[in-house]
Amino acid sequence: MSSVLIDILVSQRPRAWGLWPGRIGSLVLLFVLGFFVILYLRLARKRKIFIRKLPGLDAVDEAIGRATEMGQPVTFVPGIGAIGSLDTMCGLVFLSEVAKRCAELDTRLIVLNRNVLVQPATAGIVRDAFRAAGKTEKFSEDMVRYIAPDQFAFAAGALGTFKREKPAANLMFGAFWAESLELAEVGNDVGAIQIAGSSSMAQVPFFVAACDYCLIGEELYAGAAYIGRDPILTGSIAGQDWGKVLAAVLIALGVITAWLLPGNKWLSNLLLI
Repeated sequence: MSSVLIDILVSQRPRAWGLWPGRIGSLVLLFVLGFFVILYLRLARKRKIFIRKLPGLDAVDEAIGRATEMGQPVTFVPGIGAIGSLDTMCGLVFLSEVAKRCAELDTRLIVLNRNVLVQPATAGIVRDAFRAAGKTEKFSEDMVRYIAPDQFAFAAGALGTFKREKPAANLMFGAFWAESLELAEVGNDVGAIQIAGSSSMAQVPFFVAACDYCLIGEELYAGAAYIGRDPILTGSIAGQDWGKVLAAVLIALGVITAWLLPGNKWLSNLLLI
C-alpha cells in the first residue's frame, strides 16, 4: 500500500523543464520591475517626472470655475470604498486639490461620504485646504456630509442632494459599484459638468455614457499622481510603465521565438513569462 502511495506522489511531481523556465522569467521580470520602480522613486525626488496629461484633469479647473461663475456648489464623491482601498486613496488625493481650488475661489464645496472612516478623513482634508488658503471662517461642517453606510441608501441620499443643491460641477473619483449609473444620470439631469474616474472596468461604461470626462482604469492612479505631484506616486507610476514596456518586449520575443524555433520550448517559455 505504501509503495502505491509513493508512486502516486512521485507521478504528481511537476516536470522541471515544464515549470521552471516560466518561473525564472517571472522572477527576472519581478526584479527588473522593482529596479525600475526604485530608480524612478529616487529620480522623482530630484527632478520632475513627466506624466502625460489627461483631458479629464485639465477640465477640473474648468468645472470649478464654471461653478464659481454660476454661484452654484461643487459636489465631490470619493467613492463608496473603505479607507484602505487604493481607489479611495486616489479619490482623497483629488479631493485635496479640488478643496484647495474651491477655497481659493470661494466656491461652495459639498463632499458626500458613505464610509464612516472616510468621513473624518475628507473633513480634515477640506478643513486644511481652507486653513491653508487663509479662509478658515469659510469652512463649514455642512460641507462634508455622511449620508448612510448602506450602498443604495447612500445613493438615494446623494441623489437627493444633487436635486436640492443643483451643483454646477459634480466630481466622482474612487471606488464605485452598481450606484455609479444612478449618480451619473442624476448629475447629468441637474445640468452639472461631470468628471469621474474609477478602476472598475464594469462601471466605466456608465461613467463614459453620462459624464463629460472620464478617467478609465489605471488613469485614475496616474491622474492622482499627476494632480498631486507626490514624488512617490509619480515615481512608482513611471517605474511600472517601464516594467510594462519590458514585459511587452519579452512577450513579443517569446512569440517570435516560438514561431521561428518551435522545438525550443524552454527558451520560448522563458520569454513568454
